[in-house]
Amino acid sequence: MEKERIVRAALYARCSTHDKGQDPELQLVPLREYCQRRGFTITGEYVDNGVSGTKERRPQLDRLMEAARKRQIDLIVVWKLDRFGRSLKQLVVALEELSAIGIGFISFQDNLDLTTPQGRLMFHIIGAMAEFERELIRERVKAGLENAKRKGKRLGRKPIPPVDMARVIEVHQKEPGLSIRRLAGTLGMKSSTVFKTLSNFRAGRVDSCGFAA
Repeated sequence: MEKERIVRAALYARCSTHDKGQDPELQLVPLREYCQRRGFTITGEYVDNGVSGTKERRPQLDRLMEAARKRQIDLIVVWKLDRFGRSLKQLVVALEELSAIGIGFISFQDNLDLTTPQGRLMFHIIGAMAEFERELIRERVKAGLENAKRKGKRLGRKPIPPVDMARVIEVHQKEPGLSIRRLAGTLGMKSSTVFKTLSNFRAGRVDSCGFAA
């Protein structure tokens, strides 16, 4: 008789700073019960408490994904999709990675199980929505740039004005006792710019007019 395969499940829960002290157990308890009904063995619980969904780094989620990459688990079970992904794009990227390495994913409240054909179909729909969202953003940015151009607005960074090296050298020669910092303040320049100009002058790389020697 073939031995029944043990499915190692990891639970993930997150309560943000906006959840007003909500206890992560409200998410974990039904997830534990669900795993018990399905016959999954819970091998770990990962909880980011007081962490906003917009945060780039979430320590426990990072640990969970690392465990998945090391194949220490077979399945991730979360309360809801918005607890797992901080954006539609990030969610799709994470789910694609899990799918590629053969890790299942279940979102309890969303009734999404990527181990089933119906769940995989739903994932493709989510991916299409993410692509649609990206396309909308690109179109908005493009329209905004074109509108700014029509209004004569300059796009990109402001041009950096050329350094008046001759002026730096002139003031330095008149008041050689001025420190780099004082000289920069007098000229309204950065100390690093003044230092570099005087270093080039002293080394003979530029003359008193600021031209290359």
